[in-house]
Amino acid sequence: MQIINTTHIETDLGMMLAASTNNGICLLEFTDSKHLDLELKQLSNSLKAQFVQADNEYLLMLRKQLHEYFAEERKVFDIPLDLVGTEFQKQVWLSLLHIPYGSTTSYLKQAEFLGKPSVVRAVANANGKNKISIVLPCHRVIGTNGSLTGYGGGIWRKKILLDLEKNVIKDNKDSN
Repeated sequence: MQIINTTHIETDLGMMLAASTNNGICLLEFTDSKHLDLELKQLSNSLKAQFVQADNEYLLMLRKQLHEYFAEERKVFDIPLDLVGTEFQKQVWLSLLHIPYGSTTSYLKQAEFLGKPSVVRAVANANGKNKISIVLPCHRVIGTNGSLTGYGGGIWRKKILLDLEKNVIKDNKDSN
């Protein structure tokens, strides 16, 4: 049976649970997420794996890079990921990596980026099933009208993450 390593990581926005296979990070979720238990069951069933609380190289790398992100020293994560979901969900999640730090996009624009403008709801649904918060930046996707809609970690966290990124962009412009 495969092993999924897990660890808790304290962040500026609260405690998170991180999980990793031998291939990369497969989960980064706030521990107060109402979907956490379901996500853990899905991972265990899909990967036919059991959870073991222990760090591995990817979890140590994630802890360091999250610290750098919240310290405003990192804009891009370069940790291997082990995405567990349908092929469509994986496409949607990977498209999140194309949203520049400090920027936002809409679900419609994300669907258009994927070449599937008619599947906006499916894109929004797939974003809602993203198991790797922050690293796969679904917090950068907002409503077409500019509203801060849907974020599993809570709208208040989404706002803080967007503000953090905008402040870093602003600070960099001010120092030039």
